[in-house]
Amino acid sequence: MSCLIIIPCLNEADHIGDLLTHFSPSLTDNSKLVVVDGGSHDGTQEIVERWSEKDDHIVLLHNPDKIQSAAMNLAVDQFGDDYEYFIRIDAHGQYPQDFITTLLAEAEKHQADSVVVSMYTEGHTPFQVSAAIAQNSKLGNGGSPHRNAQNDGKWVEHGHHALMKVSAYRAVGGYDETFVANEDAELDKRLTDAGYKIWLTGQTDMTYFPRKTPESLFKQYYNYGKGRAANCIKHNTIPKLRQLIPLSVVPVLLMALLLSEWHFIFALPALLWIAACLLVGATGKSEQFPLSAKLSGIPAMIMHFGWSLGFCAALIFPALRRKPVHD
Repeated sequence: MSCLIIIPCLNEADHIGDLLTHFSPSLTDNSKLVVVDGGSHDGTQEIVERWSEKDDHIVLLHNPDKIQSAAMNLAVDQFGDDYEYFIRIDAHGQYPQDFITTLLAEAEKHQADSVVVSMYTEGHTPFQVSAAIAQNSKLGNGGSPHRNAQNDGKWVEHGHHALMKVSAYRAVGGYDETFVANEDAELDKRLTDAGYKIWLTGQTDMTYFPRKTPESLFKQYYNYGKGRAANCIKHNTIPKLRQLIPLSVVPVLLMALLLSEWHFIFALPALLWIAACLLVGATGKSEQFPLSAKLSGIPAMIMHFGWSLGFCAALIFPALRRKPVHD
């Protein structure tokens, strides 16, 4: 089975070399690895260029639109004719040795149009560890199926993108390039509406490394919120219950700010949210950074607030909903 491996990236010099070292031994005449770079200025492009000079199976593409949806479309448009499947690799992640072969085997076994994977988050600095614990818990992921350990696998409506048939991808029009985030869930919506099948495998998964600073974590979840709002509006759907809870954060904070002088009860929902995050976060454990683990409620609040603010902003200001960000 022929396979196109795509790595969208922007300023990933800390990770791209390890990924190329990891995946290059599995490249054959039936595969190609394409790094689609959005204008890195940290040495990422130079690392990929050195690899491409010694391995014809590795290619660097430049993505002037910067965002991941455009990167994926660019790679598939340019190389997809020669391959049955493509595999999307997150530059901010780590993968098992048999990741590609397992995905291909799962696609063949289940006759799936898309194979998605579970994602486990892992940190290496105090803040990353704190954020990782939050993202691995229901406090941070709301119980999303692909953010929790799986065993035998199951059919789903959405998961962390890994493998997809090029033919199915093209049939529904690929990623929507006006989405700054949540483009994977939006594509999955069109896939399932068109009758294509998505399999969440229990045979492999990936490890994700969270953002290194509170500011970058906030920005990430702010864009996630905008993307989810755009998705709901485009497809005339409402957020799931696990999304409605963090969505309420900005409204309850505004209520506390504007109305608590009239009566204490208006501040109660916000105080309960803060208390719940801090108390649940205090159960986090890490041998390397025990204090950071106990403070995982803080990045959880950053995530909730960023997601809620992005969603609310996109609802109020239509220009924010599906406008690519170039920064």
